[in-house]
Amino acid sequence: MSRKCELSGKKPMFGNNISHSHRKTRRKWVPNLQKKTFVSENGEKITLRVCAKILKTIDRFGFDTVMKKFAKNGKIVIK
Repeated sequence: MSRKCELSGKKPMFGNNISHSHRKTRRKWVPNLQKKTFVSENGEKITLRVCAKILKTIDRFGFDTVMKKFAKNGKIVIK
């Protein structure tokens, strides 16, 4: 399973660690993914791997509203 948010599409970023002496070594920043089960208005249970920012958005606006918004903008990346 890839480390990718199923709603926003966030995935790992790559770059360099830079030491005090400016040696550069490769590193990876991974999104803060959480596996969460949501219940839609019609009682359907859906399990998704979403990043923390999307969890905050769902808490604020509600699961169904967020799903409609992402579907409308064509940003849903669900398998």
